[in-house]
Amino acid sequence: MGPTAVGEPSGDHPFPTLVHTSGHSAHEVHGIDVSKWQGTIDWQAVRASGVTFAFIKATEGADRLDDRFRENWEGARRAGVARGAYHFTYWCGSMADQIAWFQRHVPVDPEALPPVLDVEWNFHSPTCPRRISVESARHKMREFLHAMERHYGKRPIIYADITFHREVLAGGEFAQYPFWVRSVRALPHERYPGRRWAFWQITATGRVGGVNGNVDRNVFAGSRAQWQRLAQTGFRHHGTAVADASPAPAPQPAADPRGTHQAAPVLAAAAGQPATLEAGQVTSATVSPSVPPAAVPPADTPAIAAPLPVPRPRS
Repeated sequence: MGPTAVGEPSGDHPFPTLVHTSGHSAHEVHGIDVSKWQGTIDWQAVRASGVTFAFIKATEGADRLDDRFRENWEGARRAGVARGAYHFTYWCGSMADQIAWFQRHVPVDPEALPPVLDVEWNFHSPTCPRRISVESARHKMREFLHAMERHYGKRPIIYADITFHREVLAGGEFAQYPFWVRSVRALPHERYPGRRWAFWQITATGRVGGVNGNVDRNVFAGSRAQWQRLAQTGFRHHGTAVADASPAPAPQPAADPRGTHQAAPVLAAAAGQPATLEAGQVTSATVSPSVPPAAVPPADTPAIAAPLPVPRPRS
C-alpha cells in the first residue's frame, strides 16, 4: 500500500499533501536539508545521487547567518537541485527584526522553493530557553508567514517538530500552509495525528553522495509528475489571499518562465527498501485511515542506526 489521501495543488497552497503513508520507500521524490554542519558539499554529486530538492539553513533570530548559506544556495542552483531557505525562530526576539534579517540575506528567486519557518522550542538557548505562551507563538508565526508571502510571492512552509506541534499547532492550526514534519521513529500520522503534510523528514542519519557524514533526508508527499508540474511554475502560489486575520498580501507578478527544474531520479538508497524506518521502528507495510493514532512520546530523538548505502552517481 502506498501513500493515501494525496491532494492536487489547491487554492490554499500549491503542494499536494498526505495524512497517511505506508513508509518513506513509497515516495518518489527525495531531498535533504543542510546547514554549515555538513561542511563543504559537492552539489553535483548530490544531484547525481538522486536528490531532487534541498532545504538550506539561512538564518537564526535577527543576527545569525549560517556560515555556508550563500555557498550552498549557489551550489544547489548550479547543480539543478531545487532549493529553499529556512529560518530558525528565536521566540524572545522581535519577529520584525527576524523578518528583516531573513529578507536581507535570502534573495527573491522565482526558481526557489517557498521560504520555510522552523518552529521548535529551544531549551538549550543561552538567551531564550523558555516557552512563550501559545497565543504569542502563533502571533509571531503569523507575522513572519504573512511577511514572507508578501515579499517572496509564495505561500511559506512550516517546519515543526513533534513537541511544538503538539503544544501549539495541533487541532488544525495554520492548515492553509504546507507542513514539513519530522518523524524519524514512526510514520507521521502517529506523531502528527490529523495533520496533512507536504514534506517528511525521515532520518537524521542519512547518507548521500556528495555529503560527508550524516545528513537529514526527506521525502515529498506527492508524485514525481506533481513535483514536475509545480517546478514548472516556480512553486509560485496562485491561490487566494492569506485567510488568517491579517492584511492581504500584495499582488504578485506572474510566474517567471525560467522557474523550471526537471526532477532527478529517486535515491537508489530508498529503492527496494521495505516500508520501515530507522532501526526497525516501523514494520507494518499497510496503514489504514481508521487506525487510531498512537500516543505521542515525550521526545523524538534520532535513532542510532547504520547509515544508508551511498547510491552510485549517474554515468
